[in-house]
Amino acid sequence: MLEKMIFGRYIPGDSFIHRLDARAKLIFVFLFIMVVFIANNWITYGILLLFTFLIIRLSKIRLYFLINGLKPVVFLIIFTFLLHLFFTREGPIIFDWKFITIYEEGLKQGIFISIRFTVLVVLTSILTLTTTPISITDALEILLNPLKKWKLPVHELALMMSISLRFIPTLMDETDKIMKAQMARGSDMTTGSMKERMNAIVPLLIPLFVSAFKRAEDLATAMEVRGYKGGEGRTRYRKLEWVTRDTLIILSLVVLAAILVYLRN
Repeated sequence: MLEKMIFGRYIPGDSFIHRLDARAKLIFVFLFIMVVFIANNWITYGILLLFTFLIIRLSKIRLYFLINGLKPVVFLIIFTFLLHLFFTREGPIIFDWKFITIYEEGLKQGIFISIRFTVLVVLTSILTLTTTPISITDALEILLNPLKKWKLPVHELALMMSISLRFIPTLMDETDKIMKAQMARGSDMTTGSMKERMNAIVPLLIPLFVSAFKRAEDLATAMEVRGYKGGEGRTRYRKLEWVTRDTLIILSLVVLAAILVYLRN
């Protein structure tokens, strides 16, 4: 299970994407989410796919690893595709059989939305795969620093984000161990009716919640022992440095947006 989960994991490396400033990566992902919505035809979506593939190559993360990591969200992508396929009723009919009618626009929109969802998941995953949770926390706190004027607890929000990302793989690993332990005791979670499967999950959830609360308590105790009192007066061991490559990656996104706008219908 852990091998199929890529969100929240960090893979050490020395690629171009690894060396980028964490602030540049956060800004890049935020802007990319908006740029994706500019695409509206086959050419623009094709360019989006090429751009995503280029980022994957620059990160030096194996494509197979990313595809394998998409398995947990494949059901959601397929479900979204089918919704557009069967409920979008525009354009000429390309298939009609009994109560099933598929329109050309429904097929096209289903493919487009699936591509959009896939590239967003891949680019977001690359952010966490190439950036340590500590760097993400520091970058998020720095970017949100102006909001402190409105009494927003920026440091606490960034800390919660970092802890959440850090413990996603840990909880997935814990879930995998509990499942194997339950299966060794004769529990079957893959066969039977829906009610039987739901009943089999209960022995999995209880120890998982107990373990999660125990880890949270240990973390709170460790922070208290070390004298943690929030972000006031805290210093950083590692300093974030914005260099030329960080500006270039943002400019590449601006160029992509300009190309997509030009090629829109």
